[in-house]
Amino acid sequence: MNADLHCHSCVSDGTLTPEALAQRAKERGVELWALTDHDEIGGQQRAQEAALALGLAYLTGTEISVSFCGQTVHIVGLGFDADNAALAHGLAATRGGRRERALEMAEGLAQAGIHGSFEGALKYVGNPELISRTHFARYLVETGVCADTSEVFRRFLTEGKPGFVPHRWASLRDAVRWIDDAGGLAVIAHPARYRFTANEEHALFSEFKAHGGRGVEVVTGSHSAAEALRYAEVAQEYGLAASRGSDFHSPDESHTDLGALPELPSQLTPVWELLKNRIQQPR
Repeated sequence: MNADLHCHSCVSDGTLTPEALAQRAKERGVELWALTDHDEIGGQQRAQEAALALGLAYLTGTEISVSFCGQTVHIVGLGFDADNAALAHGLAATRGGRRERALEMAEGLAQAGIHGSFEGALKYVGNPELISRTHFARYLVETGVCADTSEVFRRFLTEGKPGFVPHRWASLRDAVRWIDDAGGLAVIAHPARYRFTANEEHALFSEFKAHGGRGVEVVTGSHSAAEALRYAEVAQEYGLAASRGSDFHSPDESHTDLGALPELPSQLTPVWELLKNRIQQPR
C-alpha cells in the first residue's frame, strides 16, 4: 500500500494547509494518509474531512517531542481518538515553553549579529504556540543569511552553534501512554537521525516497547536505502511493526514528496495492519 503516515501542515511547521496536503497526497498516489503535526492535533478534523472528500483513507496522527538521553526524539502517534482529553492536555503541556525557548534562540542569533529573528520567524508561524527552529530557518533564508534551510542547520540552531537552545519535552513514557490511552499506536520516527550510541539506542527501543510502543518508521524521507534495511532488522529484533512516511513539510524544502517513498520490506508487518479498525474510509 502507498501509505504516507508522516507529514506536516501549517498548523505546525509545514507550509501547506491540511486541505492542500490532502490534495497533494491524492494527486501523488497516496492510498492511506495521516497528518502528523508537531505536538498538535488542531488540524485533524480538517485533514480527515479533506481526505475523505477526495476518496483518500485517513488515520489520525501527531508527532510528539520527547527528551531521551539528552536528545530530542520524535514519537509519531497514529489512529488515536482526536477528541481524547488526556492526549490534548499532554500535547498542550509539551507545546508550553516554546515561546520562551524561541526568545532565547533569537538572543543567541543576535549575539552572532543576526537581529530581529524572533519577529521574522513569527511571520512564518501559523500557530504561535508552535514556533520552532524551522520558522527561524525560513527567516534566515529570506534575509539572505543562508542560501537554504540545510545551510541554516549547518551553521546555526544546532548544538554548539549560535541560536541553539535545548528544550525539555515530554517523557517517552508519557508520550507513549497518551497515544495508547487514546486508542492509537506509537511509532519511533526516523530513528537513523538520532546520534545515539549502540547502548543508548538499545535503551530507547527497549524502553519504548516496555511502555507499550508498537512501531518504528523504517522507510522515511531522511533514511537512506541502507538505513531502511538496518531498521527493518531492528523492527524484527524488537518485534515492532513498520511505518512509512515522507516527513514532508514544504514543496520548496522537502527532499521527499508525498507518496514518493519506496515500499516497506515485505517481511515486516505494516502498522496499518494493526490499525485496520482505526482507518477512516471514504464512503
